[in-house]
Amino acid sequence: MTAEIDCRGRVCPGPIIELAKALPGIAVGDVLAVVADDPAARHDVPAWCRMRGQEYVGEETADDGVPRYVVRRLS
Repeated sequence: MTAEIDCRGRVCPGPIIELAKALPGIAVGDVLAVVADDPAARHDVPAWCRMRGQEYVGEETADDGVPRYVVRRLS
């Protein structure tokens, strides 16, 4: 994991806005995780990746049980 952003307590579109702001800060090929407890993030993060040409790696679970959505920067 290259970087992780904590979006616990943020609702849509908060996690996606934070993802869009953070992605340019990592190198192409690196991964960024979005930890978000908003149920919409489960659909929003993969959709955002498809629309922006980034790779949605998948969903994991943070130590506290909150979903972690992993994105690889492709461009």
